[in-house]
Amino acid sequence: MMRQAQALRSPMDRGAMAEARTLSVRSARAMWMGLLAVALLLAQAISARALPESFADLAEKISPAVVNITTSTTVTAGTGPSPIVPEGSPFEDFFREFQDRNGGDGGEPRPRRSQALGSGFVISEDGYIVTNNHVIENADEIQIEFFDGDVIDAELVGTDPKTDIALLKVEADQPLPFVSFGDSDTARVGDWVVAMGNPLGQGFSVSAGIVSARNRALSGTYDDYIQTDAAINRGNSGGPLFNTDGEVIGVNTAILSPNGGSIGIGFSMASNVVNRVVGQLQQYGETRRGWLGVRIQDVTPDMAEAMGLEEASGAMVTDVPEGPAMDAGMESGDVITVFDGVEVEDTRALVRQVGNTEVGKTVRVTVWRNGDTETLRVTLGRRETSEGTMPEAELQDETQPQVLDLMGMSLSELTPDLRQQLDLGQDIDGLVVTDVDEMAEAYEKGVRAGDLITDAGQQKISTVAELEEQISVAEEAGRKSILLLIRRQGDPRFVALPLSED
Repeated sequence: MMRQAQALRSPMDRGAMAEARTLSVRSARAMWMGLLAVALLLAQAISARALPESFADLAEKISPAVVNITTSTTVTAGTGPSPIVPEGSPFEDFFREFQDRNGGDGGEPRPRRSQALGSGFVISEDGYIVTNNHVIENADEIQIEFFDGDVIDAELVGTDPKTDIALLKVEADQPLPFVSFGDSDTARVGDWVVAMGNPLGQGFSVSAGIVSARNRALSGTYDDYIQTDAAINRGNSGGPLFNTDGEVIGVNTAILSPNGGSIGIGFSMASNVVNRVVGQLQQYGETRRGWLGVRIQDVTPDMAEAMGLEEASGAMVTDVPEGPAMDAGMESGDVITVFDGVEVEDTRALVRQVGNTEVGKTVRVTVWRNGDTETLRVTLGRRETSEGTMPEAELQDETQPQVLDLMGMSLSELTPDLRQQLDLGQDIDGLVVTDVDEMAEAYEKGVRAGDLITDAGQQKISTVAELEEQISVAEEAGRKSILLLIRRQGDPRFVALPLSED
């Protein structure tokens, strides 16, 4: 009876199971459809983030804080070069009359007013305005035009020609709309950016583009430019470069162009540099950068091999004049590998880091010296008051020199005549390069007649014998090249030359 009952129930069980499977399939399908819908919504959100339909809301938000800048400068007519007109030419009388009208007749030149246009942006409700130094340089009067049409005279607070940044101040009757600096280090290549300014006098003009590149260096010591293809033209200088959150991540400064107009290669000084400069200008009216007191150069792979360094990184010290580094015991030939806890990639990175460090701060500096590391404690000075300090040169007598032909160079010990010709002081010793074989690697690496070799293998040398001794030491250590410190007109640099020419 039990078997029969089971047999009678089996078809019903099978039907129930089939229905259950159908419900399961429907549930799974519904779940996947839901997930697909969520994915589509996320894709749309990402697409909207990457390709905004409009920058109108952003432009409306930032426009009140962007300003047009007009500067006026008094210039003297007749001080520039005069046109060359052949005597007896039919144009002679015309140019003479023109010069007479402008004070070019031998009397006092007549002054005239010259105007220039630029851009800027307000960074505080009490009226501080950032722009480029070249926008307001030598200006007698600076006028600020705001988005609502108001025009106010501005006073110059301070400038920093090294980063081409200037800080202005206006006195307004009410709090001003302003924008804040963002973190330029978070900007990525491909991010959307918006530039705003006064291009070619067409005030409050907005253009959009992307971050084309980061960490561009043009010509300055502290350059850190963001490259963008957002349209930047003459008159945009000093204007802001915004991210999509309305934060300033750069100050539009320069363009690369064969015709003076935008071709999609513009440069904005990174906000992290500008923000630091502006803070010092607000507090002191000038910049105050840290100063280590060394001359440096990048470490090349062959130099690294000659010194036993694993990587071609750090900053090679070529000279140590009187200053903080000398007081701390730093020496020419040291390779600075760590500064204040941060690894040093190259000279540019070190210069920026030192400059950004507080004046008077004592920092730990790790150097590679003679195959080992040493840590020095250096109290930084101030660059603005210390640049250009170098020891004075004096003359001394020398004995007859020895001459050596080595590594494609003809070398001579110093003589009184050579000291006088090269303007070398008595505290400087070395070997003079009297000739260089143009087929030698020394010539390829820039060594020329008149150069002075002061160090070999990071040891001071003054005689041919001392150079030969350092070459022997390098060969015994299995080195393929030797590191030479070469000075040209007082400017030092290191060069690694092979111990034997192939």
